[in-house]
Amino acid sequence: MVAFGSARIPSPETPGATAEQRRFYEEARRFGYEISRGAKHTPGCHRLVVATGGGPGLMEAANRGASEAGAPTIGFNIRLPHEQFPNPYITPGLAFQFRYFALRKMHFMFRARALVALPGGFGTLDEVYEALNLVATHTISPIPIVLVGRKYWDSVLPLEALIADGYIAPEDRQLVHYTESGADAAQYVLSQCGCADEPPA
Repeated sequence: MVAFGSARIPSPETPGATAEQRRFYEEARRFGYEISRGAKHTPGCHRLVVATGGGPGLMEAANRGASEAGAPTIGFNIRLPHEQFPNPYITPGLAFQFRYFALRKMHFMFRARALVALPGGFGTLDEVYEALNLVATHTISPIPIVLVGRKYWDSVLPLEALIADGYIAPEDRQLVHYTESGADAAQYVLSQCGCADEPPA
């Protein structure tokens, strides 16, 4: 289960974190916890593991939630000109270092059973747009793509405008599912992957 999101969002314990930042950190954390707990207690789903970019911010939050659920959690970290270290919630032995973004994204998409994206910057947008392109062009098998925070995603991924202007097909609306909470994102992903008793309402 791949989770993308901003590296710049501080944990709620950080002085000066805004209410919006705290909210998205907690939603990422809740997603990591709920998806891991649901997978762990559902037959046939125990191999579903949260994987992130391994850095700070919302990546840390998703790893943190999974760790708090007692589940293994993976980090695909990237070497940058400024130091970025794997966050402390990645399971020892499951932190992998990459030099190139393209290779890192390939590993994400090769392993993804689902993708959940929270607000982020250029890196997050790059990852989400590539995933959408790969699914839309049938380059990879369809996977659930869940976008948390509709207001943010409508501002950076204006699907209706792209459809109206003829740049993407109307059926491309079906590539994404929007939600406002990490718990709802986890429930949706589990239902789509056959790991929930009932689909979300």
